[in-house]
Amino acid sequence: MRVVAIGSRGFVAGFELAGMDGVRVENSDQALARITENLTEPDVALILVSDDVAGPIHERLTEIRTERPMPLIYEIPAPGSKKEKVEYRAMLKSILGV
Repeated sequence: MRVVAIGSRGFVAGFELAGMDGVRVENSDQALARITENLTEPDVALILVSDDVAGPIHERLTEIRTERPMPLIYEIPAPGSKKEKVEYRAMLKSILGV
């Protein structure tokens, strides 16, 4: 099973150094296109997306998570991002439709 990191050059470089696949993107539209491409890959188990490109497409990512249990799509902070509090309970309610 593969892990794919999608984000800016600095974000992706760290994961590539750790031996993971990386996809460099410039904006959220490119990120969504690459995420969609990776959804059909049977060996991709986890997609890590930097929060700077995931922000504008957050609602679409939630829809994808609702429709498809695999691969997991996880948003993580990009280098230099501000620390934010994540409301996991609200996120789960949104994904589960509760």
